Amino acid sequence: MAEQLLTIIAPVAIAVAIGFVWRRKGHEFDIRLVSSLVTNIGTPCLVFSTLANVQISEETFFRMALATLMTMVAFCVISGVLFRLTGVSIKTFLPSMVFANTGNVGLPLSFFAFGAEGLALAISYFTVHLVLLFTVGEIVSAGSFSFRRLLRQPVIFAIPAGLIVLVGDFHLPIWIVNTATLLGDLTIPLMLITLGISLADLKVAGFRRSLLLSMLRLGMGFAVGLLTAELFGLEGAERGILIIQSTMPVAVFNYLFAVKHDNAPEDVAGVIVLSTVIAFALLPVLLWFVL
Repeated sequence: MAEQLLTIIAPVAIAVAIGFVWRRKGHEFDIRLVSSLVTNIGTPCLVFSTLANVQISEETFFRMALATLMTMVAFCVISGVLFRLTGVSIKTFLPSMVFANTGNVGLPLSFFAFGAEGLALAISYFTVHLVLLFTVGEIVSAGSFSFRRLLRQPVIFAIPAGLIVLVGDFHLPIWIVNTATLLGDLTIPLMLITLGISLADLKVAGFRRSLLLSMLRLGMGFAVGLLTAELFGLEGAERGILIIQSTMPVAVFNYLFAVKHDNAPEDVAGVIVLSTVIAFALLPVLLWFVL
């Protein structure tokens, strides 16, 4: 089991560490360029190629999507009630409790733990997460919503295209599949390295509050993921992926929203850093539980 856990965790941790050390050494890294490549090319191709190649039923894919939606509603309700009772700013911190790092960390962990099937299921979770991030997340952070901004995300179009291939059982030309696979393969390593770069740049502010909120995010994520898996009767890879994705640390994108809308970005950065450090420390236990 120890060797299996190391096989899953080591590639993820090393890639993040490379980004962290790279930034600390003062080397150049155009985070905007890399993020743009990952967002506009890599991720859409990864989503499309995974759905086009994987052997998974549409029923399984949509069951995971429905379970994902339930977990995120639960995150929103639980956090909202707690914040209302304790006086914590909902506008500032609610997105951090709801939107986790299901892309940068969740996708590679799911792939290394459960293979191609795990990646497809993780993409189902990631898909629901992404749509809600650019709708509910935008509304909470800014008090408004731009449908145009959502449509500017290429992955929104890659999802139905991949689902059409999955559901319709089409046989695409090999050159299309190979091209999408090649471009999609750049996504996971670049995501992880960029996460390391981001962690090197972010600073922890309000340590005690950041620590408590980090523990809430991870503890709530695990509990809700586990209960939802039981409610839906999920087993095997489906159960494992739902729990893994639900227990991911706070997404870096929450910091970008906080900066954009002036919602105490330094405080949000603290929750991102601490939740990520704690999550990586607990990964062996989490993976042992789901495998």
